[in-house]
Amino acid sequence: MIFTLARRTQRMNSSAIREILKLTERPGVLSMAGGLPAPASFPIEALQRACDQVLSTQGAAALQYAATEGLPPLREWIARRLSQSAWQVEASQVLITTGSQQGLDLVGKVMLDEGSPVLVEQPTYLGALQAFAPYEPVFRPWASDAEGPLPSALSKAEPARLAYLVPNFQNPSGHGIADARRREIAQQTRRSNTPLLEDDPYGELWFDAPPPPPLAAHAPEQVIYLGSFSKVLAPGLRVGYIVTPRGEHPGTLALRAKLLQAKQASDLHTPALNQRIIMQLLDSGFDLEGHLETVRVRYRAQRDAMATALARHLPAGCTWQLPQGGMFFWVTCPDGIDTLQRLPSAVEAGAAYVPGVSFYAGSAPGQVNTMRLSFVTLSPSEIDEAVSRLARCLV
Repeated sequence: MIFTLARRTQRMNSSAIREILKLTERPGVLSMAGGLPAPASFPIEALQRACDQVLSTQGAAALQYAATEGLPPLREWIARRLSQSAWQVEASQVLITTGSQQGLDLVGKVMLDEGSPVLVEQPTYLGALQAFAPYEPVFRPWASDAEGPLPSALSKAEPARLAYLVPNFQNPSGHGIADARRREIAQQTRRSNTPLLEDDPYGELWFDAPPPPPLAAHAPEQVIYLGSFSKVLAPGLRVGYIVTPRGEHPGTLALRAKLLQAKQASDLHTPALNQRIIMQLLDSGFDLEGHLETVRVRYRAQRDAMATALARHLPAGCTWQLPQGGMFFWVTCPDGIDTLQRLPSAVEAGAAYVPGVSFYAGSAPGQVNTMRLSFVTLSPSEIDEAVSRLARCLV
């Protein structure tokens, strides 16, 4: 039997990270490749108690079909947590998604046509490129400097259908955007009438100081905001959310309605059981702030261990910046080192990473001498050994 595939499938590609993760299953490989939260950070016992309580008191409702928008108390909780003096969020703006990855797909499905210009950072999150690609946009590199994306790029050349960024501890670079630059970007989105998609899975994972207010706080009528419980509680729950722009403008209401319809067509609703487990956990006296601080302390120690290991082992000419939160280091090697070509030998030596070229979009070639290293799933001693193994493959 010959199956004729849709043209859009030609733009569907396997995640380079997922393919690399297969290599890391080899015995003895210390992986710095996956963007996986530390399993030790999962509040398993608290989630088990919440699950038992939900099934014993709300079992029928938790196992039944549910509203596409999501569980009302959970939407209200998200709105309250996000609301601050400069950004008041209402539950009506919140759409619960099956992970924030689905949020990326829904936004792409609703907003992008063939040839739609999409501004993306260079490098940018690989999962966003995967989600948008089937809708056949044209990715345009968002010009940047040492402080992040340039606001002026929003008004130059062809207007963008959508601008996408990760402002807090970006995947893959670990870079964050300062408050002054955020305000400039938000101001320019208004001037150029550019919708902005703000993806914020790492904002709670700060080490020394919380990040500035989101861009949505400065341009609430222009920004679509994505959040997730994956890094806060556990990724296996697959619960994320879209916060649509504020206001009753016809365009805003149409966006909200179409995202809801796209969600209905995709999976009807995010699993009601998972949503109720999270809500039960949050209502049960679970110390979320204490839990987050424990995660931050763990990740900060692992970050410091990797910083020490990089300085101790990597050859001269390698550079990186110390991330102030998140899960990743971005390393630039000397010219002439192609990290994609070096990956097999690194895996053979027992270390894995993600070559940086995977995170670049558009016609311009990516920087082949870059790599992303994740530090949160290895102990400090394992980090030192993994970087030592990696360094031997870079000389």
